[in-house]
Amino acid sequence: MATGNVSFVTEFILVGLTDHPDLQLPLFFFFLAMYIITVLGNLGLITLIGLNSYLHTPMYFFLFNLSFIDLCYSSVFTPKMLINFISKKNIISYQGCMAQLYFFCFFAISECYVLTSMAYDRYVAICNPLLYNIAMSPKVCSNLIFGSYSMAFSGAMAHTGCMLRLTFCDANIINHYFCDVLPMLQLSCTSSYVNELVVFVVCGINIILPSLTIFISYGFILCNILHINCTEGRSKAFHTCSSHIISVLLFFGSFSFMYLQPSSAGSMNEGKISSVFYTNVVPMMNALIYSLRNKDVKLALRKTLCRRNFLS
Repeated sequence: MATGNVSFVTEFILVGLTDHPDLQLPLFFFFLAMYIITVLGNLGLITLIGLNSYLHTPMYFFLFNLSFIDLCYSSVFTPKMLINFISKKNIISYQGCMAQLYFFCFFAISECYVLTSMAYDRYVAICNPLLYNIAMSPKVCSNLIFGSYSMAFSGAMAHTGCMLRLTFCDANIINHYFCDVLPMLQLSCTSSYVNELVVFVVCGINIILPSLTIFISYGFILCNILHINCTEGRSKAFHTCSSHIISVLLFFGSFSFMYLQPSSAGSMNEGKISSVFYTNVVPMMNALIYSLRNKDVKLALRKTLCRRNFLS
């Protein structure tokens, strides 16, 4: 059997989310609505944070990056997913599949570390408020974001580079709605041991390390909140963290379900449902959570609209 980085397969067929014809059109409109909300919500947050100087703080700097990542992240596969719902044959080229895999890994890992940076920001704000301006200086924030994107670049290169070394001979039907790592490994006609090891190591580091950091941060935050005598102060502190906690649970929960379990045909089908959460639901929910539950964002929206009305 030939080995190397030359694939005999020039295109892949995506099975999609379901093979029931009656569900294709309803699912198309459902995911289209979700994608529109995701794009408008995240673009809205990016615009509001950019236009309003009083939102130029560490918390909103991280939120700006989170919204940018979610916008790009959902756009990696949702447009192709929507086309597949209304097309007869769901085909993606080999090069397109590898590009989709790379950007999926890049933005997914970026989100892990941006959410971790946001947890650290909340920890400093609640546990060490007097040192906040020093601990969360512009240089520190920039370094945290640079580190997030660097880890994402390394992880995405590791996954994509290892996938390029595999040979795909005859099997080209991917049991998924996008080019994900685990479904593609099942199609290789060469040994995927190295790839599976990379998945275990890279996903382990990029899920367990951020999760542990977030867990420790919120452990300290909880201890600090419990020492607050004022009920109103406790409530305000919990409200400040609640949006971030919801985002973390949705993202890391669905990711862990997909990648930290043995792969099989049954787990692949379950994994597709889990994937919907971290590819479609989470980017939409982040935009809704951080806009509808955030007083500063609502105030920024009112000021921006009033400014436009005044200028017109």
